[in-house]
Amino acid sequence: MIVNKLTRLAATCAAIALLAGPAMADVTLKLGHLANEDNIWHKAAVKFGEEVAALSDGRVKVQIYPNESLGKEIDLINGMQLGTADMTITGESLQNWAPKAALLALPYGYRSLEHMDQVASGEIGKQIEAEIIEKASVRPLTYFARGPRNLSANKEIKTPAELNGFKLRVPNVPVFVAAWQAMGANPTPMAFSEVFTSLQNGTINGQENPLALFKSGGFYEVQKVINKTEHVRSWIYLVISERTWNKLSDADKAAVTEAAKRTQAYERQLFLADEAALVADLESKGVKFVDVDQAAFAAKAKDAVLKSVPADIRPLAEQIFSSN
Repeated sequence: MIVNKLTRLAATCAAIALLAGPAMADVTLKLGHLANEDNIWHKAAVKFGEEVAALSDGRVKVQIYPNESLGKEIDLINGMQLGTADMTITGESLQNWAPKAALLALPYGYRSLEHMDQVASGEIGKQIEAEIIEKASVRPLTYFARGPRNLSANKEIKTPAELNGFKLRVPNVPVFVAAWQAMGANPTPMAFSEVFTSLQNGTINGQENPLALFKSGGFYEVQKVINKTEHVRSWIYLVISERTWNKLSDADKAAVTEAAKRTQAYERQLFLADEAALVADLESKGVKFVDVDQAAFAAKAKDAVLKSVPADIRPLAEQIFSSN
């Protein structure tokens, strides 16, 4: 009799389990990125992990690997495609798979942070994201703004005419080289690690980078003027492997999506505060900030930028400029 009762109890429990559906297993997401622990991208990654854990009732955990400790950016993207990594923070590097990702950093394509937001969150942004999912097999969850690139020198350069062959370091990005040539400079591609010494010994006269890199590179020791060209505004994505995404339950997908949304708002607050703090800190180190005729620089650069963009995505680049 006891056996019969136990049998009936076991059957009842099994029925309840079937009605409740399969239990959702715990998931651990490996998120690797290139920044150090003080960088706002890392702080945003930590916030994302906290939000995901809370929203999923602890089912989804995020392990964060800063300082390229899980691999370099391209290696991480390859790993996400193969299933050995789950998440990273990446941007125009995705153009190696999805050409439209080149539009993330279009010289003078975005007149302001607000304009960049309109594009990134609008129809063109959706097209970029769709191609990234299709061709790179990673899914953008949200995006973060990046600080604008500015021209540093030891003199004020307010118009393109004042460049007059000015020799500056640029990254080895063809559209950047073309833009600066069109504006009247002599751009020289060079590794970031070589910039300080080249500025110090006069091999180059200046460089262009966001304020965060200007500071971390110590360039304020050898360059005392930042000309606010703001020639490149761009964004970067928090992405998840499509293979990983497809393994998540609907409830966990919802938790990850909402966590990403909250993280974007958090990161934007950090970003704006960080940009203001960078200006104050650099001014305290003797760096002068100079307003320039951005419209004049943009007019000189536009045709060269459009010609440098691959023909199949040039119409989208033209749309961005026309909305500018």
